[in-house]
Amino acid sequence: MEPIIQLTRESLNRDTLIGAVSHPGVGGIVVFEGVVRDNARGKQIRYLEYEVYPEMAEQQICTIIAEAERRWRVERVAVAHRFGRLEIGEASVIIVVAAPHRAEAFDACRYIIDTLKTIVPIWKKEVASNGEEWIEG
Repeated sequence: MEPIIQLTRESLNRDTLIGAVSHPGVGGIVVFEGVVRDNARGKQIRYLEYEVYPEMAEQQICTIIAEAERRWRVERVAVAHRFGRLEIGEASVIIVVAAPHRAEAFDACRYIIDTLKTIVPIWKKEVASNGEEWIEG
């Protein structure tokens, strides 16, 4: 199955992503959901704004997924990331990994989110009660 990659301003739908990777041949499905929280580094966060370079981001996410497939025999992957303004409690990223066994699904999911946060051109601005700041990762 080709990986599913979504970069969107629209709300993310966890159930749709899980359904897209579900298959009788997989024994483990792991979901990571990153959610906007109301605090960071001692600041009260009002909302976040994400910006993305879509073409480069999609290409890099494909490369990350290919490496996860190679390392852990991952069979099905969906990666969805929002951009634009996100309110407290909204999902900013959802990663769903399906593999024959749970250990591979967990390892691949962690690798995908950790690598995505490090190298993919998606930038986050925290808008706090006392100002705003661009944050890495």
